[in-house]
Amino acid sequence: MSITEIPGIRVGHWTDEVACTGCTVVLFPDGTVASGEVRGGAPATREWELLAPEKLVARIDAFVLSGRSAFGLAACDGVVRFCEERGMGYPTAAGPVPIVVGASLFDLLIGDRSVRPIAEHGYAACVAAAAGDVPTGRVGAGTGATVAKWRGREHARPGGIGSGSARSGDIVVGALLAVNAFGDRLPSDGRPAVGELGTAVVSPFDDEALGGNTTIGVIATNATLDKVGCLLVARAGHDGLARSLWPVHTTVDGDALVAAAVGGETAAVDVVAALANEAVALAVENAFATP
Repeated sequence: MSITEIPGIRVGHWTDEVACTGCTVVLFPDGTVASGEVRGGAPATREWELLAPEKLVARIDAFVLSGRSAFGLAACDGVVRFCEERGMGYPTAAGPVPIVVGASLFDLLIGDRSVRPIAEHGYAACVAAAAGDVPTGRVGAGTGATVAKWRGREHARPGGIGSGSARSGDIVVGALLAVNAFGDRLPSDGRPAVGELGTAVVSPFDDEALGGNTTIGVIATNATLDKVGCLLVARAGHDGLARSLWPVHTTVDGDALVAAAVGGETAAVDVVAALANEAVALAVENAFATP
């Protein structure tokens, strides 16, 4: 199960296993429509405002997930160059302008923090992008991801990249996530006791305890949707996060999801949203299932 089940979707990674960081690029076919929503309190994003339904541009050419917090957004520059070279972008009198949206997670406390995804790394991830199976686990933007920091830094464990998909008839929804959460995967026997949150360290200034957070990702579908529909699907994806991680959407997470509609199939937005909820939950599960 992978986001590349959606026709035209390609995914590529750039990974530095020694420095423990990387970036991941999702390339979309021409005509893809997108919107998105941030629910965490500490986002690091690029071009996010244009995803709002009332903004002029409806298309998206690429979505970039990166490590190293705001520094990692530099990887988007290389993706813009890759798209420009191939004539991808919003048409203007001066030529196409690539629409590249980015989001970064905080992994600066893992590995060599001086190594950060830059333009050449974003470009390399584009060159590596393929429509086949998506490598998951500790690759790309998930290389330095960790989870379960709400109990304290000593309880942190590896996160990573996960992908999943859900289908109803001809409608397919896929998700790709970099899971780097303050919370942890929900146990099979239910949520921890709410009272346990009293032991959580929630100060954003206590680096040793906090360790850096944020779950970022993209949802894609072969359904035909406008930007409002995509926004509703992104919101449903966040519900999938709430099914899978606890606590979620905290002030020290920058949780952000983009929903992109490639088009080609007709579907009610509620059907797509329900599938998005499931695809996101599966993507979180698969991020942990892969070593």
